[in-house]
Amino acid sequence: VFVAAGAAEIGLVTLLDALIELMPSPADISPVVASGKDGEEILTASDDGPLAAYVWKTTADPFVGKITYLRVYSGMVTPDARVWNQIKSEDERLGTINLLRGKEQIGVKIVHSGDIATVPKLGKTSTGDTLCDKGHPLVLHIPEYPNALFQVAVEPKTQADSAKISPTLTRLAEEDMTLSWHQEPSTKQTILQGMGDQHIDVAVRKAEQKFSTFLNIELPRVPYQETITRRGEARYRHKKQTGGSGQFGEVALRIEPLEDGEYEFVSKVFGGAISSSYMPAIEKGIKGVMRDGVLADFPVKNVKIEVYDGKEHSVDSKPVAFEIAAREAFKMSFKDSAPVLLEPIMNMRITVPEANMGDVLGDMNTRRARVQGMDNEKGRSIVTAQIPLAEILRYTTDLRSITGGRGVFSMEFSHYEVVPARIAQEVIEARQRELKAARDE
Repeated sequence: VFVAAGAAEIGLVTLLDALIELMPSPADISPVVASGKDGEEILTASDDGPLAAYVWKTTADPFVGKITYLRVYSGMVTPDARVWNQIKSEDERLGTINLLRGKEQIGVKIVHSGDIATVPKLGKTSTGDTLCDKGHPLVLHIPEYPNALFQVAVEPKTQADSAKISPTLTRLAEEDMTLSWHQEPSTKQTILQGMGDQHIDVAVRKAEQKFSTFLNIELPRVPYQETITRRGEARYRHKKQTGGSGQFGEVALRIEPLEDGEYEFVSKVFGGAISSSYMPAIEKGIKGVMRDGVLADFPVKNVKIEVYDGKEHSVDSKPVAFEIAAREAFKMSFKDSAPVLLEPIMNMRITVPEANMGDVLGDMNTRRARVQGMDNEKGRSIVTAQIPLAEILRYTTDLRSITGGRGVFSMEFSHYEVVPARIAQEVIEARQRELKAARDE
């Protein structure tokens, strides 16, 4: 640890000496391995070698536009050169090339092997890409970034912000590889995820200050799913008579759990009870219900549907009538098939000081966790466990409080599992209250 004060010119010489000693010249480091068309290639820091430049950072400047930071591992880069992006399979033309000194950009005519430079306004290139010669394609290995640990739901503050939210979040994610965002279809929310609450706060402030996009953040809803545990069947007739031609359609179907796959639709109608031309409308009605859910507005998964009978009318039958009949028949059969909620289960690895091991295990027990194992490594305790996502939405903050900031963890999605009946009922009731409040507004 070096203590220095730049304005007072204290400790700078010691710091600079350490940089020279601890950070070797590109010529002194070990060769880099890249993937070529004939297998792996060893690259040394030589201007005479094949071009291999790794894009390690991308920023979006509101005045200049996109700025790409690259590090040349082999070969040389010159302004106005044409290079090949092997990851995107795209040709890029380099404009001006600059070296950075603080905020100052210094234009150069050549970037040698081992140097770091910036290039503005590249079209397709993003962080993690490799720039090379088209005749000698190479791909440099991308570092493994940690999985996101903290999520928030974001929404635009104003109507004007709604048009800018997608490009703004995309630019933020391009600048920071540990930041990502996606649309969660099951909860209809935009999810921004990063390494912690402070990380997300910095990203939201950057969106406001750099891109003039103002965002509200809130706790994300858990992406539950709905499914069934036994067979069920139902029949529904949709009949509507108005002044002109009416609507008529009757659908009988069975549903059963599907082990492999999210959805399967089968027609077992024989004898012309329902014309095959109405099957797309029936499937459309079923898919609409599966998307919106039956119990609590969560998507339906792992269901096989079999249409086995029905009736049609020579004059009044229309696709919309069979779509409505299929929708209602599916809802009735779903409720008759012992429906359950599924919740996402996460694999977690928690590393804490030995003194905090008991507190962490006690906290795990309150979160419906299943501890998979415990170990010690270099004087620290490691706990591996499977925990429902609903119980750890704010675990970054909780673990920091338990361990005084000395605990760390990683997590990744494992699988979906049935929610206990008592908790499922609470989730369904809370969701129905939210939907009712939204309709009343």
